[in-house]
Amino acid sequence: MAAKIRKGDRVQVLTGKDKGRQGEVIRVMPDAGRALVQGINLMKKHQKPQGMGKPGGIQEIEASVDLSNLALLDPKSGKPTRVGFKVLEDGKKVRVAKASGEVIDA
Repeated sequence: MAAKIRKGDRVQVLTGKDKGRQGEVIRVMPDAGRALVQGINLMKKHQKPQGMGKPGGIQEIEASVDLSNLALLDPKSGKPTRVGFKVLEDGKKVRVAKASGEVIDA
């Protein structure tokens, strides 16, 4: 099945503690059905010192979000939209925003 959300896409969170917030996808894990979004679903990680170069401490890192809780932002309006697929005349399959009909992959 083709990926509706890919690395580098701008998305909006639909549910949870970060509902309504927007960010860029850092990494997609299709087997798990999850994605990492920059600045979304932050958690604290207690890190031990790793020798002289890396001190220990508490770090905030992104935890993964389920793909069903993310909506791609329409490139035309900037609002969340569903994603469809369309085959162009040259045979290339592209993602299309359902709300505006705008092609996402140029």
